[in-house]
Amino acid sequence: MLSIKTIETIKATVPALQLHANAITEHFYPLLFSQYPEVLPYFNQTNQGKGTQPKALANAVVAYGANIDELGNLSEAVTAIVQKHCSLGIKAEQYDAVGDCLLQAIAAVLGSAATPEVIDAWALAYGQLAAILIEAEEGMYAATEQQVGGWRGEREFKVSKKVDESAVITSFYLTPADGGKIMNFKPGQYITVLLNVTGQQIRRNYSLSDAPELGYLRISVKREPDGVASNYLHDQINEGDGINILAPCGDFVLRKNNRPLVLLTAGVGITPAISMLNAEAASGRKIHFIHAALNTQVHAFKSHVDQLVDEHQSILPLYVYSEPSADCEPHATGFINKDLVGTQISNETDVEFYFLGPKPFMQSALSIAKELGVPAEQTHYEFFGPKEDLVA
Repeated sequence: MLSIKTIETIKATVPALQLHANAITEHFYPLLFSQYPEVLPYFNQTNQGKGTQPKALANAVVAYGANIDELGNLSEAVTAIVQKHCSLGIKAEQYDAVGDCLLQAIAAVLGSAATPEVIDAWALAYGQLAAILIEAEEGMYAATEQQVGGWRGEREFKVSKKVDESAVITSFYLTPADGGKIMNFKPGQYITVLLNVTGQQIRRNYSLSDAPELGYLRISVKREPDGVASNYLHDQINEGDGINILAPCGDFVLRKNNRPLVLLTAGVGITPAISMLNAEAASGRKIHFIHAALNTQVHAFKSHVDQLVDEHQSILPLYVYSEPSADCEPHATGFINKDLVGTQISNETDVEFYFLGPKPFMQSALSIAKELGVPAEQTHYEFFGPKEDLVA
């Protein structure tokens, strides 16, 4: 429990930290990677280069300080952090490394304003946050391990099948190397794949792209031009090869109720939507499956979705192509907009509205959901980085 004096000190320094938050995190990560290089595999260096990871941390630090006396306001954020940390296999002892470098960064950027009293207060505040997260993460690790087919830490799976889904997306079907059972998961969740690429240890999250309880886990990976992990998977991993993975995580999951389901995706954002679609296809629930792509060549799972549409009248598709070729037959061309989506769902607002894709697409999708009047609590998305970046 923090003292009143500590809380007052934290609250008083929040404006300064907010002003210099980006500078603090930009200082923090080089410190962390140079002083504790063993943590490097836990961080996606592409996101480091884009600045999304530092900005997310900066906002989190400021939000924690601003709400230090009302931590209940951060329950949603804490849940998201716990899910992310557990997906990567973060360990309790790693919090010491982060805390050490964060305090160094605060002291370096704030200079004389970072008095011993300020640093001591933030050390206590960080210790409190670390304790909260460590306890929550241990609870999640234990619960996952205790499930039928569950596990803690790394588990080896074999690639039982490798299938091209489009010109740029390939699916990998994964089965346990030990022949054991696989824990249940919620449609929309993801796993972390552990790879060794030319001596570099890396961890990458990939959405599960099929329904649960099928005897395998499937990920569908887009080849990114400069993607270290995606190119390695596409070029070096073949059927029969082993891959170590961490257990499913994530709270971007299917809500099971009677509301119509809207799955609005673009590009590789289709993968968790396919998991949700496959899980609900035979339920009779109305499902609006809306997907944006350049053209048929890069439209993954099209034939599979078309087959489900033929089998279930409750599934209503809408394909929107921005660069259709002569042989493409989309339902619409151009880009998604309010009129297209509104017409597709008959302007119904009492829906579970999911969307996922590149950032510009997600900005547009969030705006569309708001303009159509979909309740915020029924609007669901997963986004790496500060959520306010989606607000146009």
